[in-house]
Amino acid sequence: MEIFKYLEKYDYEQLLFCQDKQSGLKAIIAIHDTTLGPALGGTRMWTYASEEDAIEDALRLSKGMTYKNAAAGLNLGGGKTVIIGDPRKDKNEEMFRAFGRYIQGLNGRYITAEDVGTTVEDMDLIHEETDFVTGISPAFGSSGNPSPVTAYGVYRGMKAAAKEAFGTDSLEGKVVAVQGVGNVAYNLCRHLHEEGAKLIVTDINKDSVARAVESFGATAVNTDEIYGVECDIYAPCALGAVINDQTINQIKAKVIAGAANNQLKEAVHGDQIHEKGIIYAPDYVINAGGVINVADELLGYNRERALKKVEMVYDTIERVIEIAKRDQIPTYKAADRMAEERIARMRNSRSQFLQNEKHILNGRK
Repeated sequence: MEIFKYLEKYDYEQLLFCQDKQSGLKAIIAIHDTTLGPALGGTRMWTYASEEDAIEDALRLSKGMTYKNAAAGLNLGGGKTVIIGDPRKDKNEEMFRAFGRYIQGLNGRYITAEDVGTTVEDMDLIHEETDFVTGISPAFGSSGNPSPVTAYGVYRGMKAAAKEAFGTDSLEGKVVAVQGVGNVAYNLCRHLHEEGAKLIVTDINKDSVARAVESFGATAVNTDEIYGVECDIYAPCALGAVINDQTINQIKAKVIAGAANNQLKEAVHGDQIHEKGIIYAPDYVINAGGVINVADELLGYNRERALKKVEMVYDTIERVIEIAKRDQIPTYKAADRMAEERIARMRNSRSQFLQNEKHILNGRK
C-alpha cells in the first residue's frame, strides 16, 4: 500500500501509529478531515489479518465519520482508531492508559469513543489520561447507553422519509418490517408501536423476537423472509450489505429506513432502489443519533438538549431528499453531496478569514 498516494487521493490529514511494547498496544489513528472541528470517531479493536488491513479499515472508517458528522450538522470532523488485537484476551489496563496518553498528545485534534470490540470500561481507562474521550461511565457525566437515542433519531428520520413516500409523516397503520431487534431496534419498535404502526420482525436471536412479539404484538417471520413481506417500510437494523442482488427485487416497501450501517452492498444498489421509486433514508444520516448524543458530552451533557438535536434528523432527511430532487440523483449520493457542500462552505469561509488576517498583518508592516 502506497500510503501517501492513498492519503492524497482521498485528502486525509494525518495517519498515526502508536505502540507500547509493555502493554502490547498497536494502534492506528486516522484523521480524515478537521475542517468543521476536531475529529470524532470511535476506537475499534479487532483481530486484523495484516497491518495493511488495519490501516485500510482505519482510513475507510475515518472518512465515513467525516461524512456522518458533517451530515449530522456537528462542528466535528472525522477520525477513527483501530487497535490490532483480540478484544477477548489481549486487553489490559496499561494498553488503554497508554493509548489515552497518545490521544492527549494530539491536544484535542482527535476525540475517541467506544466502537466494535471496546467498552465503556475501556473508555474510562482512556479517560484516566485524557479528557478527549466520550461514551464514558455516567458517573463521569456521560450520556450512558446510546441505543435509545439512536433509535429515536431513526424513528424521526423514518417519519420524514414516510412523508415523501406517502404524503404524510404519520406512521399510524403503516406496516413496518424490522430486520433485527437488538437494543436500538427494540427501542425503535417501541416508538412505532406507540404511534400505531404494525410490526413484522425477525432476528437470529429468538428471545429478541419473542420479546418484540410480546411487547408490541409484532408478527414474527424467518430471517430470510423479511425482505419479501408485504409492508410499507423496510427497516434494516442488523447486518450491513442487506440491499444486494439477492434481496433488491424481493423488497415491496416504498421506504427503506433503518439503523444498520452500510446497508447498500454496492453503490449500484442505491441506484437500483432509486430507479424502483423507493425512498431510501441513507444509513449514516438516519442513524446519527448516537454520535449526536455523545458529541453533546463535549459541552457538558444535557439530555434534553441532545434529544432536541436528535429530533433534527427529520429535517436532515428532508434536506437529503430535497438535494436528490434538485440534482436528480439517488438519496445516497445526495447525502454525500450535502456533507461535502457543508465542509466546502466552511473551508472557503475559513480560507477567506485567514487571507484577511494575513492582509491585516501585512498592512501593519
